[in-house]
Amino acid sequence: MLRAFTGARGKAPMAEGPAAGGTTAAPRPTSRDVARAAGVSQATVSLVLGGKWRGRVSERTADTVRGAARDLGYRPNLAARSLRLGRTRTALLVVPALTNEFFARVYTGAASVAAEHGFGVVVYPAPDVHERARDPFASARAALDGVIASSMATEALRTLHDSGLPLVMLDSDPADRTAAARVNIDIADGMRRIADHLLGLGHRRFLHLASEVRSWTFDVRARALAEALGRAPGTSVRTVRAPLAVDPARAAAESALREPGPLPTAIVCDGDFQAAGASKAVRRLGLRIPGDISVTGFDDLTLATALEPELTTVALPAERVGERGMAALLAVLDGERSPGRDLPVELVVRGSTAPPPPD
Repeated sequence: MLRAFTGARGKAPMAEGPAAGGTTAAPRPTSRDVARAAGVSQATVSLVLGGKWRGRVSERTADTVRGAARDLGYRPNLAARSLRLGRTRTALLVVPALTNEFFARVYTGAASVAAEHGFGVVVYPAPDVHERARDPFASARAALDGVIASSMATEALRTLHDSGLPLVMLDSDPADRTAAARVNIDIADGMRRIADHLLGLGHRRFLHLASEVRSWTFDVRARALAEALGRAPGTSVRTVRAPLAVDPARAAAESALREPGPLPTAIVCDGDFQAAGASKAVRRLGLRIPGDISVTGFDDLTLATALEPELTTVALPAERVGERGMAALLAVLDGERSPGRDLPVELVVRGSTAPPPPD
């Protein structure tokens, strides 16, 4: 298990020993010192540095307090605060894998918000999205304040949920009420944008290279694609399932393209790695992208611009997912409601899509 802790930003003040002349270092600054320097009460200092000032303190006053704390080198005593609040200020982030760029960016976003509030983040890569997740803290539940689960079925996290820890789900079924809060991306809109783009170019024969992982997010993609294409007359769609990896996706796409009958003019993939595999399959058969077949992805990973031609795909706000997930957990811990609006996506049109060849 990988432990990735993030603390408050900035360097902690260093305690210095006696100087050469026998004098001792200045005492560590306190919240009272910050309040005096900023010309506010200690209660205001606590609100600002605790991240609870909005609606209670003006932004100008908050900036003044933060500036005074920075100038004095003041840092809250997190250990004392944790004892006072009965919290460890530690969150668990469960992701399928840290080797995937998307989930690494989710962590970056969560860690950024955590650091602003003096929280730590422990990352736990779940071994398999099909399996019931092992509880990484079976004997140390008191070490956590809550759990954020990214792209995992709620059933796989029952062990952690039954522990009584607040659970925030990312990219999961809104109808599932087992989570204390959830953060979703507008996945359906992303797939509709892909479909509208390809239909607008004139495509009518499609191959959907779908994820073999049966989960809410991929079910949403399949439904949105089928509904969008179904509204256009004369369309046909064939679905082939494959892992979200280059080589298995290449094999699946190549097999589908070798079957008798008219070739699809567009391959719609559930992920950018699948799209990379589909692109290899098209070229192995002596076909051109996008001259003979257009290819689209989903995620907008760095891989998308490493391909030639560059990949038309849907950009997902991974860091914003992590940021909002951590903010949602903090809201739950404070007994507040978190915002429920889905995060928007963006269609990024590049060179892998073009009008279909004439029949």
